[in-house]
Amino acid sequence: MMLSDLIHAASREADAVRGLKQVYLSLGSNLGDRVAYTRKALVELNSGGVEIRRVSSFYKTEPVDFIPQAWFLNCVVEAATALMPLQLLRAVKGVEWTVGRRRGVNKGPRPIDIDILLYDNVVVRSAALTVPHPRLGERRFVLIPLRELALGAPRPVNRQTVVEMLQRSRDRSQVTRFRFFDHTSSAR
Repeated sequence: MMLSDLIHAASREADAVRGLKQVYLSLGSNLGDRVAYTRKALVELNSGGVEIRRVSSFYKTEPVDFIPQAWFLNCVVEAATALMPLQLLRAVKGVEWTVGRRRGVNKGPRPIDIDILLYDNVVVRSAALTVPHPRLGERRFVLIPLRELALGAPRPVNRQTVVEMLQRSRDRSQVTRFRFFDHTSSAR
């Protein structure tokens, strides 16, 4: 086991003692200054009961489902929270609102979109929330950054790891590591 793995395991044990749950969230933006919106969302999450522990690389990703729109900037965060799943959902929606998201075209352009991917090893099935995220295993724009943070973590429902889900995904959309020096470029 590597030193970073030992530190991470010790941190998880300390979180459990404090009553914190480990969560993974996906963030995406495809309007305006995508980097600024994503950074603002990270700050707002961190001040709203969601302790950001690690952030994946940022990725430029091709739109999926609703194609005629700008490419996204996506990342995944690992965080700890004492919020229960529905409280976390309310907090996430509050951050989206603060950053500037308003309801528009379903799957359409937005300054920020935050999804709860995993909440500890908990499965949630309600009208308001499904965890693990129901399309987690279908989206490269989520799986590739998640792989950086939770390589071997099994999904609570089907016990597939992130790597296994990525190998089985039928999604062939483009996902490339984002270069910060070109973040103001409007290309794609």
